[in-house]
Amino acid sequence: MIARVAPLTRTRAVRGLYDYRLDAGVEGVGIGSLLRVRFGRRRELAVVVELAERSQLADERLLRPEAILSISLPPELVELARWMASEYCSTLARCLALMLPPGAGEEREPRPVLIAELTQAGAELLHAAVDGSGGGARRASAGHAPERAHADGIPGPRLTSQQRRLLGELARGGPLPAAPLGTPALRRLERRGLVRIVERARRRQLALYRIGMRLPRPPALTAAQRTALAPILRALATGTAERFLLHGVTGSGKTEVYLRAAGEALARGRTAIVLVPEIALTPQVLSRFHERLGDLVAVLHSGLSDAERAQEWRRLRSGEARVCVGARSAVLAPLQRLGLVVVDEEHESSYKHEGDPRYDARTLASYRAQRCGAVLLLGSATPRPESYHAAHRLRLAERVDDRPLPTVEILDMRGVHGPLHPEARAALAELRRTAGKAIVLLNRRGWSNFLSCRTCGHVWMCRNCEVALVLHRAAGELACHHCGHREAVPGRCPSCLSISVARHGAGTERLEHELRQALGDDGFSVLRLDADAPPRQRARTLERFQAARAGVLVGTQMVAKGHDFPDVALGLVLDAEQTLRFPDFRAEERTFALICQLAGRTGRGRAGDRGRVLVQTLAPEARSIVLAARHDSDAFLAEELERRRALSYPPFSTLIRVICAAREIDAAFAAAAALRRAIDPPEAVVLGPARLFALRGRARAQLVIKAGQRRAAIDAVGGAVDALASSREARGVSISVDVDPQ
Repeated sequence: MIARVAPLTRTRAVRGLYDYRLDAGVEGVGIGSLLRVRFGRRRELAVVVELAERSQLADERLLRPEAILSISLPPELVELARWMASEYCSTLARCLALMLPPGAGEEREPRPVLIAELTQAGAELLHAAVDGSGGGARRASAGHAPERAHADGIPGPRLTSQQRRLLGELARGGPLPAAPLGTPALRRLERRGLVRIVERARRRQLALYRIGMRLPRPPALTAAQRTALAPILRALATGTAERFLLHGVTGSGKTEVYLRAAGEALARGRTAIVLVPEIALTPQVLSRFHERLGDLVAVLHSGLSDAERAQEWRRLRSGEARVCVGARSAVLAPLQRLGLVVVDEEHESSYKHEGDPRYDARTLASYRAQRCGAVLLLGSATPRPESYHAAHRLRLAERVDDRPLPTVEILDMRGVHGPLHPEARAALAELRRTAGKAIVLLNRRGWSNFLSCRTCGHVWMCRNCEVALVLHRAAGELACHHCGHREAVPGRCPSCLSISVARHGAGTERLEHELRQALGDDGFSVLRLDADAPPRQRARTLERFQAARAGVLVGTQMVAKGHDFPDVALGLVLDAEQTLRFPDFRAEERTFALICQLAGRTGRGRAGDRGRVLVQTLAPEARSIVLAARHDSDAFLAEELERRRALSYPPFSTLIRVICAAREIDAAFAAAAALRRAIDPPEAVVLGPARLFALRGRARAQLVIKAGQRRAAIDAVGGAVDALASSREARGVSISVDVDPQ
């Protein structure tokens, strides 16, 4: 038997499959198996992609695998990797590597530990003790001998305070390791049938799981939720690969629809994937699913440690967990019998992967659902025109409990000096007086956008990229938001030695400082949420804001991403027209979504507490801003689709961007020009080469292909790139292909 494998190398020059001979009688090798092989002068991990009876090479030239590892990919993921490599002009090895857990080549078995869990008899006896029927323990503490009791016919003394504590901990957070609780005491409870102790592989207790194990009764559905859920349940019942767009205003109960759909998939023996756009949102969504579905839920995202991620991956692969909640990479979860894929906040650009392969998790979710006969459920209050155009629409037009959407007021900033409009200042002062909560959105990080010399005009630029450095005052440094370069805040100009240094613009750090000076004290919190903080710190910031009695959360677009705070009364958007200045055909879509999403975070509290949103802008008559203030997504999407149809933009065409990077701009341009000569797909326009700003010390040139026939264009670009990658013209040039660039 011949195993045809893909060695997991990063180089684009190594392509295709390589044959290795399997000895007769070797078992456990199939499509998706992970092997360790000798590849050239190195040892590499390799994934079995095909099995064959014979090789085209002579048998004596074939090597045998050095080891067959215990980890394997489901065959459907191998097929998905092959499609990804073709769809995103990447290599099969790079796609397969994304699907394996950290440490896949290390065969270290986790040390087993004793795990204690509550039995049904233990739960009932604990419940009786808490309700007061366990009075024997209290009488014993008063000097009386403990009485005999029965729980489901199990004789024994009533519970002592220590036993109640142990059973209570298992009820709240079990199953739990036995050693920290006291193994001898648990063994006594086991002999009475109240506790079960088993030996299992050690499982790390993720902080995300430190929530109650209660399985709450689902709330009653609204009429709109029942109407939206009906076709989803029918598709799950018939195993039909249908695509739905749950177009629901913020606070309309989309998550409850996701939960009911996931429960139905599990009831039918299928599995589910639930994607969220931001790691900071994962604990919130995970807690909802974990409370409803218990230990069947696992989590995957890049914020976990390698050990945590490997543990969750194995739980999903073994079938111990059957629902995966996570960010973009969770679309590659090793689940089998997939029945449902949910993409929450499907409009978010963070679903696009920045490294090679530059996949879009929404596209992968659609392909995977189609191949598995699963339901794809996209959810958003501000869906992408692409989804609005292609998917079957389900509407949730009202908030649950008939709460009204917030009023949105547009504040004209023309002629206004300073970062805040007078009405915004007054609203924040009133919020401070009434001890309320607000979210303030400014889509710029740092203290100031850039520094310049007042004497000679020198601007401090990144030494690696052709962009200005941003001032971060708290860290005492200038930082590049592209390559991460940092340097100390200057005291004088390096060109003319002047000490007159000007700061331009304001970011979230400066706004946080000014609001803290104006509003903050011990009883009023001013918190900041942006990409300057690591994922775990962002999650803690959200928890602090949730727990605060009153305060303001300042941040970039992260503050508008799907958070559910029931007591936010005021939303404030600064520089709302900023995204309209970007040279991007999606600029109006992003501006509309940003305002609507922030508006959705307000007015979720008491019935009748409508909430208020203030939008500061220099373009008060812009179409996207006016329609966002009206909460009129249907009108915006209809107009946006007509505009894109007229200009042949997605979803009515496919865009592909190719970037060539080199030390010298001439080499980058030469490679891009060679690609342009080689790319000639039908019904396509090739634009460029055009120069991009230098990034990480490398000059860049780009091509943009706008094509009517997607498959033909991707094949043409992929073929041209593969041919150029092995030619002299590409020596010293790196080439990246981005299908459906954001």
